[in-house]
Amino acid sequence: MIDIYNIIKKPCLTEKGMILQEENNQVVMKVNAKANKIQIKSAVENLFNVKVDKVRTANMHGKKKRMGTHFGQRADWKKAVITLAEGHKIDFLEQL
Repeated sequence: MIDIYNIIKKPCLTEKGMILQEENNQVVMKVNAKANKIQIKSAVENLFNVKVDKVRTANMHGKKKRMGTHFGQRADWKKAVITLAEGHKIDFLEQL
């Protein structure tokens, strides 16, 4: 079993993520690639003291990058879109 502190890696602070947070009360996070939806839900509820309605996940493939004549690839990662219950909120920018 994965520790709850190793499940959530960091929030995705993108324009699309901010729009989802404002309009649909959803939060986008990078999570451990081996974590499932149940583990992600319990980790978010325990770490941030909020109620989670739904968790959607997507495996993101790393982009191919080039530096001069050498080719490489960024690491693959997993994204979770977490829908919070009515009245609950997580604001990452407030704590900066």
